[in-house]
Amino acid sequence: MPRGGGLMAPGARPLLLLAVWTLAALAQRGAGEAGAGGWQQREPGAPAALVEEQRCAVERRADLSYAEFVQHYAFSRPVILQGLTDNSRFRALCSRERLLASFGDSVVRLSTANTYSYRKVDLPFQEYVEHLLHPQDPTSLGNDTLYFFGDNNFSEWASLFEHYSPPPFRLLGTTAAYSFGVAGAGSGVPFHWHGPGFSEVIYGRKHWFLYPPEKTPEFHPNKTTLAWFQDIYPTLAPSAKPLECTVQAGEVLYFPDRWWHATLNLDTSVFISTFLN
Repeated sequence: MPRGGGLMAPGARPLLLLAVWTLAALAQRGAGEAGAGGWQQREPGAPAALVEEQRCAVERRADLSYAEFVQHYAFSRPVILQGLTDNSRFRALCSRERLLASFGDSVVRLSTANTYSYRKVDLPFQEYVEHLLHPQDPTSLGNDTLYFFGDNNFSEWASLFEHYSPPPFRLLGTTAAYSFGVAGAGSGVPFHWHGPGFSEVIYGRKHWFLYPPEKTPEFHPNKTTLAWFQDIYPTLAPSAKPLECTVQAGEVLYFPDRWWHATLNLDTSVFISTFLN
């Protein structure tokens, strides 16, 4: 500031993702699925093969102790945490209806979806949700794609953040800072790196691609993650592929310091990160 299943033909995953994007585009004006907080999700009748991940190379851990976290993950590799906190109250407050009622008139700062987030645009949150929160156009460049994530007015949004319970793990010498976002299907942030942190999905699903600090990924800083997934990912040799996994609602991904990562929202997604600075 980035499975379980059978064999799949080369290049099939980008085609599957485009199918997901098409379904989301056709259904965008419909009501959200039950349990999705009113946010647009995939069509209930969509074949599972279109929307489920092929494999996951990031370990999932439930009931992880702090000692295990420090010893096995904090400085060495990502991990997906399950069941460490109860954010059901926060999740309820993040429904589409509740967020618009509480913050619809609040001005939010959007960033462009390229590696360095060059351009910022300010507009009311309701305008963003009703007019810009749509599935990613696969042909759009990063600097033409606006994304709500990171530039939060903490005083204005404090009534929401006070209900969030972050993961109970900290690293010595760091302080926690929240970054909240809402984004459409197919959107995401291209490869970048920064300090360590946690990212929790509140609604939707977010796919992560990760590389260790010593392994710089092949990417263009002004191409979206979706474009990278279509154009570059299928050409990568197995040894050049990233670690990857889809983080489901209620799960938290931890990424260590300086790890490269890119994200791809598979649905309209609501999410919050806790950066350890």
